[in-house]
Amino acid sequence: MNLKCLVETALSCFVLVAVCNEAFAQEVLPGTQTNGSERNSIITAVPFLLIMPDARAGSMGDAGVAVQPDANAMGINPSKLAFLDKKYGFSVSYSPWLKSLVPDVNLTYLAGFYKPDARTTIGSSLRYFNLGEIQLTDINQNDLGVYSPSELAFDVTYARQMGESFALGSSLRYIYSNLTSGQFAAGQQTHGGTAIAVDVSAYFKKPTVFLGKDAILSAGLNLSNIGTKVSYSDSGTKGFLPTNMKIGGASTFLIDDYSQFTFALDFNKLLVPTQPVYDANGKIIAGKDPDRSVPAGIFGSFTDAPGGFSEELKEVNIALGMEYWYNQQFALRAGYFYENPNKGNRRYATLGAGLKYNVFNIDIAYLLANAEKSPLANTLRFTLLFNFGNSQF
Repeated sequence: MNLKCLVETALSCFVLVAVCNEAFAQEVLPGTQTNGSERNSIITAVPFLLIMPDARAGSMGDAGVAVQPDANAMGINPSKLAFLDKKYGFSVSYSPWLKSLVPDVNLTYLAGFYKPDARTTIGSSLRYFNLGEIQLTDINQNDLGVYSPSELAFDVTYARQMGESFALGSSLRYIYSNLTSGQFAAGQQTHGGTAIAVDVSAYFKKPTVFLGKDAILSAGLNLSNIGTKVSYSDSGTKGFLPTNMKIGGASTFLIDDYSQFTFALDFNKLLVPTQPVYDANGKIIAGKDPDRSVPAGIFGSFTDAPGGFSEELKEVNIALGMEYWYNQQFALRAGYFYENPNKGNRRYATLGAGLKYNVFNIDIAYLLANAEKSPLANTLRFTLLFNFGNSQF
């Protein structure tokens, strides 16, 4: 059974692609990965881990590594949990995904936290990515039945406030990717891919006066998905996790007793090998061999692009976000995300709103993009948050 024919889509075009070296990548034809990027020279397994799960960050152009924390902080910067001012809380997020291409792919995200003391927060989250129904066929296009592939990531997080203005945090993550239905392919028995990963993060915030206004300046860093490689067969080539560096800053301006503005800017870079350029004989003529260990892949990701430093800069994507709160009850949000056309080509604006009442928050995000050019066009995200306990410990 040919690996390229292992999974045919009943979603219209979702496939599990395997090239001759048996490295796995998930795509929605004609070259769209499950996180919305087009095919490019950076290849990872389980790209669903790069999807921003919650509506607040999603409505701010996926920016938020340094904005004020909420229960969804584990999805973007675990260390921010240490600055939550409630005893415990949880959230539920849901998004129909790539709905302009397929009807039944969706992402669900559950998160919760608990503060045993004023400086310590523990949390947990579950990210579940449902890929809908897939029609399986063999190399001769014989019907092998319908299968529902899925992927999940389960996190446990610890965050600690180290002082009045600084916190560190880390998440331990279990990843399971069940894409192949255990089919026998290319002479091998396939199975679900598993991996273990960690996030390492930091967060800094300081009240001050900035541009003549009372403000809170903050900065954040999150190194996510540092972990083992993924394979879907016992002897197949293992793929890198989407190890990512997210760094950014935010400024929250306290205009008066009722109005509050936040402006955020994030930079992201995948810390995995860039694919080299090969000649007709398979010899590398530019770039570096991507067959490396995880540490070598992370450190080498800053210098391995075939086009040199200029290409490395193209691998950095940018997220801009703005949030306005009125009386800490109603929020309006907007943002923009930019990814170089040669490195995934995700470019879109976002809008959103939030409503807070007592212990309950609801957020909604809407992604604006050209439907003919972006598979993420018209994406909606919804989040419900609940926070309980006294604000002071």
